[in-house]
Amino acid sequence: MRERIVIVVSGGDSAALPLPRTLPPAAAVIAADGGVDRAVALGLHVDLAVGDFDSATAAGLAAVEAAGARIERHPVEKDATDLELALDAALASGATRVVVVGDGGGRLDHLAAGMLLLGHERYAGVEIDAVLGTALVHVVRDARTISGERGEIVSLLPLGGAAEGVSTDGLTYGLADETLAAGTSRGVSNTFAGDEARISVEHGLLLAVRPGTHEEDRS
Repeated sequence: MRERIVIVVSGGDSAALPLPRTLPPAAAVIAADGGVDRAVALGLHVDLAVGDFDSATAAGLAAVEAAGARIERHPVEKDATDLELALDAALASGATRVVVVGDGGGRLDHLAAGMLLLGHERYAGVEIDAVLGTALVHVVRDARTISGERGEIVSLLPLGGAAEGVSTDGLTYGLADETLAAGTSRGVSNTFAGDEARISVEHGLLLAVRPGTHEEDRS
């Protein structure tokens, strides 16, 4: 199956944050509300803008619409965040990989809800990564190999329950068929032993969170 990559851009205070060079230039772009202005600042061509647009500027919205973006408006009183609407739109478009570009700050409830959202079961068939401020986040289902730098911090956080049968290769503190219970801090502050790490989980899922900067190419 041919890979279809979608970049989902959300809003925030760091609109001028440089886009990691690992993002493919030909990927489709979906902007979630205020993500319209972030996408414009990053020089991205927006294919679809979704949300209630209570935080996007009129100028930003007009700019992407003039450039050919489709605008999907939702009422302010709705049962999903703009990010969730954007992820659902990416899924409906046939995405096989989604990269969320957002902000690591802002409202704590929005940040926490967004992190939980990345691991929702309905996105199980999609590989999901996120660039949140200076942090990189990878959703690990089954197994993933991620590239980094020797000594770089990576924390493995179970999401939605225990992650069982967790094994790693390429991390300083290795795990071998172990269980990370929900709420544990066992997986916090591991580090890359080299420039690549493989993480696998038999049951459940993990967030591999890399809180450092990403000036260099990483995936």
